Amino acid sequence: MFFIGLGIVLVYTFFLIAIISKQHKAAKKEQAASFDVLDMDGMGNQGRVPTKKAKNRA
Repeated sequence: MFFIGLGIVLVYTFFLIAIISKQHKAAKKEQAASFDVLDMDGMGNQGRVPTKKAKNRA
């Protein structure tokens, strides 16, 4: 009886670690994809210089 319970716990632990590992990899991939390559100074959009001049500044 002990070995049956131990087997269930081991299978549960294996799948739990597999799910956690899969989610960690997905979050890491998502974080890498959301990196802003234009943000060189770390201030976000505040430090960006517009590439086009406004036509009407009056």
